[in-house]
Amino acid sequence: MHAKKFQLDLNKRTHMMGILNVTPDSFSDGGQYTDIEKAIAGAKKMEEEGADIIDIGGESTRPGHTPVSAEEEIQRIIPVIEGLKDSLQIPISVDTFKATVAEQAVKAGASMINDIWGAKKEPEIAEIAARYQVPIILMHNRTDMDYGDFITNVKADLQESISIAKKAGVEDDQIILDPGIGFAKTMEQNQYMVKELQELKAFGYPLLLATSRKRFIGDILDAPAAERDIGTAATTVIGIAKGAQIVRVHDVKTNLEAAKVADAIHRTKL
Repeated sequence: MHAKKFQLDLNKRTHMMGILNVTPDSFSDGGQYTDIEKAIAGAKKMEEEGADIIDIGGESTRPGHTPVSAEEEIQRIIPVIEGLKDSLQIPISVDTFKATVAEQAVKAGASMINDIWGAKKEPEIAEIAARYQVPIILMHNRTDMDYGDFITNVKADLQESISIAKKAGVEDDQIILDPGIGFAKTMEQNQYMVKELQELKAFGYPLLLATSRKRFIGDILDAPAAERDIGTAATTVIGIAKGAQIVRVHDVKTNLEAAKVADAIHRTKL
């Protein structure tokens, strides 16, 4: 997979996507990286710890978050992207569902688009991915939780996103799927989605798993967000066994260690 000047061989090993939220209200790291210098230092630290991609977001997606305008989102993320593009040796992803934000981010130096609405909120975002020839992550999401057969419905929802992307001109080798853990799902459905992640392999696209510090882990452990990294690592290991090729995490070091062991075991052949 090509992300501008970068090439990602997702078949060789699991890739780490480090989370950098330049927001005041994200559930885990809100306010930690609102200062540009701190954001840049945080991204560099994740790269040093082994991150393969840095995912920069300017709007919280936690339950009950306050929506922000495209203009404010751009003001938050563009200075950070511009400050990082020449100092990082890994690609930058922009976490947004807004087409205008995605375009400005790609122009500023981002090499991937991560859309929590799977190109359904603003289908034009797929056109941006196609025009600039950058990968797009299509996450499962919906406005209701009215499922019939859960996995069947999730797959149908993702197929709609894939169709939007392909109609816009996105090539197959530039599409990544995300099952949308923590979005429009109960605790049990989140757990079941991780357990049955291999069901999405039939699409033929790389899978990204984003469980880091999420509420269902906190419910299992009865722990606050900052104390969920070992629990997250457990989902990383299970996800790799089920077919995940990218994991999106806050704690790169812990999850990288878990992924290395999981990769070694999962890929062993005699």
